[in-house]
Amino acid sequence: MRVITISTSSTLKYNKPMCACIGYFDGMHLGHQKLVRETVKMAKEKACESALITFDPDPRVILQGKASIRHITTIRQRMNRAVSMGITNIVILQFSREMSQLPPEAFVKDILGQLNLKGMVCGFDFRFGYRGSGDAAKLKEIAGFDVVTVDPVKDENGKISSTRICELIRCGDMLPVRKMLGEWFQIEGTVIHGRHQGTGIGFPTANVKYSEESLLPRTGVYAGYALVGGRNYKAMINVGHNPTFNYKERISVEAHLIGCDRNLYGKHIILSFAVFLRDEKQFRTKDNLIMQLEQDVRNTEKVLQEI
Repeated sequence: MRVITISTSSTLKYNKPMCACIGYFDGMHLGHQKLVRETVKMAKEKACESALITFDPDPRVILQGKASIRHITTIRQRMNRAVSMGITNIVILQFSREMSQLPPEAFVKDILGQLNLKGMVCGFDFRFGYRGSGDAAKLKEIAGFDVVTVDPVKDENGKISSTRICELIRCGDMLPVRKMLGEWFQIEGTVIHGRHQGTGIGFPTANVKYSEESLLPRTGVYAGYALVGGRNYKAMINVGHNPTFNYKERISVEAHLIGCDRNLYGKHIILSFAVFLRDEKQFRTKDNLIMQLEQDVRNTEKVLQEI
């Protein structure tokens, strides 16, 4: 994988011919995957390299003045998913106020013109240039390369979109999320030390240092999976403040890996959220908490076997 960074001040001239798709691609859901597949196909037909063009930061940070925005996938996750589907180049447009004010013609000439594009794949609703004044039809008109527009991917509830997926994640409704993403919703990060309260009651947990960019699901307990060190474990995952013995102001994400007795500190871990089990709650005694955790483990194994 090659990462290419372009800004309004860069003067890159990437000479190798390339076919690319363009968008923010939050979630890399089935609609985004359709664009990627079409791009890889076009690149093979034209004997070109393939590329995914995305933006950093999220354009809404600049256009709407938002300090930070939570995303279904971090930029690293989006890049990895694209590469797994056959993309060989990731082009990151460093989005700025200056870039947002470029008219469509200047965006194509000065920004996309730093690449040797032979083809572009975009969604039916793609907009670019100052105040979104350019669309797919405009791109076809002014581009010196082939442009293919991809229709939306729909399910029984309408167009698959990042907005719909975000709403479901915030509600903890993970099964329809999986259908639209093509995989489980995931949060990843490094396993860090906590206060070891779980170990003391027989339920050690892997505390995850997740990205501040990551969208957090509804607080509570989930059945899911944990991939760490090349092994996949069934996992009971907790998202919340740990109100009984270990209250934290910052929402913690931690998982009890069923059947795992390895030292995981410092390792990269990927948590997959499958089924919401219950809300987080405060227990009066340690024994009551242990009884609930034992039940949570049984429920985790049961629901994962059922799905």
